[in-house]
Amino acid sequence: MTIQWNTLNRRAALAGLAMATIVGPALAEGAPQVKFQTSLGDFVVELNPEKAPKTVENFLQYVKAKHYDGTIFHRVIPNFMVQGGGYTVKYDQKIMRPPVVLEANNGLKNDLGTIAMARTNEPNSATAQFFVNVKDNASLNARGPADGYTVFGRVVSGMETILKIKDVPTGSGGPFQTDAPKTPVLINSATLVK
Repeated sequence: MTIQWNTLNRRAALAGLAMATIVGPALAEGAPQVKFQTSLGDFVVELNPEKAPKTVENFLQYVKAKHYDGTIFHRVIPNFMVQGGGYTVKYDQKIMRPPVVLEANNGLKNDLGTIAMARTNEPNSATAQFFVNVKDNASLNARGPADGYTVFGRVVSGMETILKIKDVPTGSGGPFQTDAPKTPVLINSATLVK
């Protein structure tokens, strides 16, 4: 029994260490943090205004305006990313602010646990929608000044919530033929906590 208990404790400690490695240490003293409360749990992202100043300013304006409250994760691809921030549970698209300039060539990579801005094929088209990478996605990194997806922070707690979201069953929903959660994953609130 003692050996089995010690093995379980060791496994739990290793799992905690692995999760800390995914999330990593805080970016910088005083960096803004936003807490998301979702229907599957909470997570906190720490933003990097030094590397992506316009993107962070834009994102925080949406947070302060309560834009994300009541939106859903509308696109979930298990071996890629989870995306949200633009649609209500009825798939009504929320009103967006003007697009923000692309800041993808800032040295930050689309690695596991980072948060980045979603956009169309037009580089300077990001508005409110964001995604969290659920694996290292090197193909999304900038190779020049007019491509890539702007990383502007990373998850610093609650990565287990992101991993729950990535595993939800998906299918068609609203205007999307695939990748929409069959049971909506609701963002109840997004709040600046630091």
